[in-house]
Amino acid sequence: MELTVGELAKRSGLTVRTLHHYDAIGLLVPSLRSAAGYRLYDRANIERLHRIQALRQLGLPLADIGTALSGPQAPLAEVIDRQIAQLDHEIANASRLRSQLGRLRAQLDTGQAPDLADWLETLQTMSLYEKYFSPEELKTLPLHTDPDVLPQWSALVTAVQSAMDRGATVDDADVHLLALRWMAMLERGTGNNPAFLLRLHAINEQEPQMRELSRISKALERFVEQAVISARLAIFARYLDEDEMQRVRANYGHQMYDWPALIVELRKVMAENRPADDPHVQVLAQRWMTLFRAYAGDDPSTHERIREAYAKEPDLRRGSAVDETLIAYLREAWTHQPLQ
Repeated sequence: MELTVGELAKRSGLTVRTLHHYDAIGLLVPSLRSAAGYRLYDRANIERLHRIQALRQLGLPLADIGTALSGPQAPLAEVIDRQIAQLDHEIANASRLRSQLGRLRAQLDTGQAPDLADWLETLQTMSLYEKYFSPEELKTLPLHTDPDVLPQWSALVTAVQSAMDRGATVDDADVHLLALRWMAMLERGTGNNPAFLLRLHAINEQEPQMRELSRISKALERFVEQAVISARLAIFARYLDEDEMQRVRANYGHQMYDWPALIVELRKVMAENRPADDPHVQVLAQRWMTLFRAYAGDDPSTHERIREAYAKEPDLRRGSAVDETLIAYLREAWTHQPLQ
């Protein structure tokens, strides 16, 4: 079967303009010409169009599709199998969303307040996170993929709110445990990805409905932040003397949200395999030291004791995405700086 551009447009659901664009950029060039000089699409062209549209559904831009189709091709049956699997996934998600909405509607019809776990899961299944995460990122975000995470978050929020309601302070031992559990849940919920942590923070700041549904009010968020600081100060106190602790208490936590942004940048240059003496890496390493000294001071012996605490106390790093590989990278970068 040979089709003109108009016939192919009509039967494929695409526009003539789209097909002309594919032709112009060399993505889908008609193989034949009629006796009257019209360009015609043959069976091979139609198979290639199927591959193009399949790759577009997977989110690839046209430039990348052209590159993908320039090499060895998977059998068409395999391409179709992938499409079927993707559709099955979408159908399952749609079915889950329909069931969740049905439960919410039934609860509302009986005058009940919707169950928070169901409500948050429904919100998640809808498109709120898609404003902040790409489809590929959502596949690696446990908050989106792990069905146990949201109910556990809900239980932890309830526990923190109960502590606040009974007048507990951020320095109480049981509140410290809640704060450290909070950081462990952040680590789990974000996959220990600092970029995801920053975006989740942005969702809370920019999407009022998220605060309302999650019950993480600004007051509760501030309470947890202060409790985390207090819990970690209690850990530092095992390693530092009182003079050192006075400075740390006065300054630790002031740049709480500067650290994740810096760690994101460091993770990026590490992934790019930039050498430790790269000028940009040097700037990042110096920024790290500036943040560190802001609460640790300039005494090398204090620095050593704080580093010992970080090495021996997992709760000091929990949720930060700081591991030995990153620390080793920084140490190498610091060897290229004249003064430390």
